[in-house]
This record gives sequence, structure tokens and C-alpha cells, in this order.
Amino acid sequence: MVSSSKGCAVLSRAKAIVLVTGLIGLGAGFAAFYWTGGLSSNPAVAACAAAKPVATAMSPLAHGEVAAFRVTETPALATNLRFKAPDGRDLTLADFRGRTILLNLWATWCAPCRHEMPALDKLQATLGGEKFEVVAINIDTRNPERAETWLRDTGIRNMAHYSDVSGKVFQDLKAVGRAFGMPTTLLIDGNGCELGHISGPAEWASDDALKLIRTALAR
Repeated sequence: MVSSSKGCAVLSRAKAIVLVTGLIGLGAGFAAFYWTGGLSSNPAVAACAAAKPVATAMSPLAHGEVAAFRVTETPALATNLRFKAPDGRDLTLADFRGRTILLNLWATWCAPCRHEMPALDKLQATLGGEKFEVVAINIDTRNPERAETWLRDTGIRNMAHYSDVSGKVFQDLKAVGRAFGMPTTLLIDGNGCELGHISGPAEWASDDALKLIRTALAR
């Protein structure tokens, strides 16, 4: 029969072995992290290294009418969302490469969304072109034709009518911490890198918003 003191000694040695093994594994993990360059080895982040100075320049401009806009400190490739073009064609964010876009999710049942649509339309009229587009994606899952009717009746003429009747674009953004309510808006540069985001409405035709976006376009 093994004495209690010997049993404790055996148990202590077993615990020590488990502890040492765990520390070795943890050390190996840290070593691998260090060896591969840590966060900088993330391909989505590495691809957006050039966007870092842009984000830095934008940071002091997120105030006033766009005070709720959150500049992305470490820009990374945005989720490659899928949605429909006005003519029904399938699109992804990759189709907009080469053009900075203000991606906006909206729905006719969302009062704040409807409130900011005229400002978004005016922003498109002011800055829209080869370098910039407001990409407003309607996510009405019932009666999707209602959105086009509402846009026409409200006098929204400058923005194209993009849509996702499945609502999956919202869920995809929610999965990466970029959609907490409606409207949801992201600023994405021509390389597909997220420069910032905002949950809730903003006055996108204001001087504050124009300065913010023009800074993104000037880099």
C-alpha cells in the first residue's frame, strides 16, 4: 500500500509535468506568433498597409455631423458581401475595386434610414463618379418592390438601387462586428480596405462628411 506522503509526491510530480507541458505549449504558441510577425502577418491587414496613413489623416475629422463615425485604426479587407445590381446581376464588393465606396444598408421599415437617404443622394450627386460611389443596399425581405417605389416617390435620383432581399449582407457584417442596427454604413477604399464605419444615421451631405470623405479620396 502506498503511503499518503508518497501518493502526494506522485500527484505533485504529475501536476508539475502537466504544468511544464502546458508552459512549453504556450511558449511555442508565443514563439510561432512572434516568428510569423503577429497581427501584421494577417493577409487581410497586410493587404491594407497603405490605408493606414489615410485612416490616420481621417481620425481628427470624425466630429460634428459625423462624430459617431469610427475610423478603423488597423485597416483590413472588408467582408466581400454579395448583393444585386439594379438590373438583377449578382455583385460583390470586389466588383467595386478601384473606387472608394460608402456602403450603406437601409430598409423602408427603418425610419432613420429613410431620414438619411436624401443626404446620401446629395452626397452621390456631389462626389459620385469614377473615384467614388454611394452604394446603398436595400435589405427589405418582404415586398422588395416597395423600396424602388419609395425612392422614386421621395425624389432619390442619383443613387443606384442595390438590394439584397435575403438580408444576408446585414448578417455577414454583424458576424464581423460591423452591424448592430440600422442603418449601417462603411467607408471602403479602392483596394477593398475598410477605413471606418458607423451604426446609425449621419448627415452625409454636411461639410463635416464631405471633408471626411474627400480626405479618403485625396490619398
